[in-house]
Amino acid sequence: MYKRGVRALPRNGAAGNGNPTLEEVARVAGVSRATASRVFTASPKVSPKARRAVERAAEKLRYVPNRAARTLVTGRTDSVGLVIPEPTSFLFGDPFFPRLVRGIGEVLSRRQLQLVLLMPQSKEDEARLEGYLSAGHVDGVLMVSLHGNDPLPERVHRRGTPVVLGGKPNVDSPVNYVDVDNVGGARSAVEHLIKIGRRRIATVTGPLDMGAGVDRLQGYHDALRQAGAQIDPVLQESGDFGQPRGAKAMEALLHRRPDLDAVFCASDAMAAGALETLRRHKRRVPQDVAVVGFDDSTIATSTVPPLSSVRQPIEEMGREMARLLLAGLDSPPSGGKRVILATELVVRASSGKGGRE
Repeated sequence: MYKRGVRALPRNGAAGNGNPTLEEVARVAGVSRATASRVFTASPKVSPKARRAVERAAEKLRYVPNRAARTLVTGRTDSVGLVIPEPTSFLFGDPFFPRLVRGIGEVLSRRQLQLVLLMPQSKEDEARLEGYLSAGHVDGVLMVSLHGNDPLPERVHRRGTPVVLGGKPNVDSPVNYVDVDNVGGARSAVEHLIKIGRRRIATVTGPLDMGAGVDRLQGYHDALRQAGAQIDPVLQESGDFGQPRGAKAMEALLHRRPDLDAVFCASDAMAAGALETLRRHKRRVPQDVAVVGFDDSTIATSTVPPLSSVRQPIEEMGREMARLLLAGLDSPPSGGKRVILATELVVRASSGKGGRE
């Protein structure tokens, strides 16, 4: 006899509704129920081997933990916020962001964590967002594409919520971040242009209120200095990483220096815009003007001619951001951690015959 109100489980441990149970996950993973439970409550008292076995078993069985019960035990929401303060038209039109989100999602899904996309569009939005993030609605925060000396990351960090940035902050900060070698990548692009005999090399910069924009301009300057070339402000035009701005910037550069023979653009989208302008002006690429971009996105292989570009590991950047955040959730938070990922120049027809340098 069973007590009234208590329902027996089938012998295999599955719930009567056919959904897999924690007992099944533990059995498939070869661990105890208590160990499996600790994995789903983010306890640090689990070996990496056991954690991986439980996560694989949960994925195989499509096990979904009881979120309400877990929140009561752990005080966690099982949600991570991703803050991208960019206009929605830019966010959904730039290939960088989908690739970054894909990398983040790969890691978070293994921990059964939900990603919440937050897109503040004004200072008022950011003020409200600070309160939301600090009120316990998410367990941690990832932030990318910040402009200027945005105070939001440090404010949220000071309130005890783990924060990881995608991209180096413009000022010294205790907040953890993941970035790519923007200086080295840009330098390799310009060194390549110098190597193939170009002497009047222009650049379309990224936004100079962002670390990536500043660092890629520094790499451009470093390569010119190392080659003994003068840095000519007339050969520099500011951009915003978007294709329309790249086209306008190229127009301005040609107006000021019609004899330029190469251009390094701080994003593939701007380089695609530059190619459009060069085509309108009957400039052959690469014979008259060689062009190199940055990102090695899908844009680079769809332009005519295909675009030489600095490859940055965008998906891996997302994965590293998520890993760094999870480490902060699993152990006492610490600040100042930095992860810098390598870049690689991929040479295509816009500046050469193809291959890599």
